[in-house]
Amino acid sequence: MFVASNRFRVIPEEAAAFEAAWLGRESHLHELDGFVAFHLLKGPAVEDYVLYSSWTLWASKAHFEGWTRSEQFRRAHAGAGQSKPMTRGGPQFEGFEVLQTIGAHPAAVG
Repeated sequence: MFVASNRFRVIPEEAAAFEAAWLGRESHLHELDGFVAFHLLKGPAVEDYVLYSSWTLWASKAHFEGWTRSEQFRRAHAGAGQSKPMTRGGPQFEGFEVLQTIGAHPAAVG
């Protein structure tokens, strides 16, 4: 498994617009082989930004790399950078090979 993450330092006054853009977008991830899950995470607010992270789980690094070369990727990122800036700098990508996964007992989740 492979985790692809992007960290965003969002300008506090733009946080609501940033969330709306992500939550209202059309996702094409489910169309790709190897896609497992997506999470949009909101972290702490500091003096000049609110930390967000997009977190995508893929069956393998090769599946993630296939996403980055796909038509779905191009459609999903077509308007990036066209509106006024919402972040302090660009996203910071981090990719991780999963070495271990421990899941909750089904009774603990439900």
